[in-house]
Amino acid sequence: METKLVSGVSTDGRAEAILDAASRLFLGPGRVSMDELARELGMAKKTIYRHFPDRQALLTAVLDRQFGAIERAVLAAEQETRGRPFADRMRGFLLAACGELTQIGAAQLAVGRGGDPEVRRHVEQRFDAVVYQPLDALFQEGHREGFLSAPPELLGEITRGALERLLNSRLPGELNRTAADLLRTTVDTVLHGAIRVGCP
Repeated sequence: METKLVSGVSTDGRAEAILDAASRLFLGPGRVSMDELARELGMAKKTIYRHFPDRQALLTAVLDRQFGAIERAVLAAEQETRGRPFADRMRGFLLAACGELTQIGAAQLAVGRGGDPEVRRHVEQRFDAVVYQPLDALFQEGHREGFLSAPPELLGEITRGALERLLNSRLPGELNRTAADLLRTTVDTVLHGAIRVGCP
């Protein structure tokens, strides 16, 4: 299921240039104004608004593009690890998803307190579809195959809680690690306690 840009958004070459610049700025640290984006692009704000009706539509398009990258990375990892042991498939999924999640610095703005409620809802829906549902399916599969001693629903909740907490935490900065790195470590730690050694 490839992500598409939100409706009402232009898809010509200039819109792509705006999206490229917005991705660089919005996915970086700190909040970037539309004035700063216009200066970066060397164009008037009204030109940006001709392609993207408002800041929310532009931020949503930026996030959709990044979630599309996560989808592609996860699908590639799934194909690459098909038929391999469960631990390899899980590790492949986490490396793919977390590697791309590193780029969603704007998710902290969107998911965290003070973020735009519409964008926050959109991010939550995209996280659910692109990361949580496939991960839940993998946990279910591991449980059915007898590799996981913990209930898959519990592992899913732990993962969701860790991700949402890490995206809004100072801990990644304090440890000089990304939230995605710490999520990968968290899930790896949970799984080492949950994977049964020598299972079929």
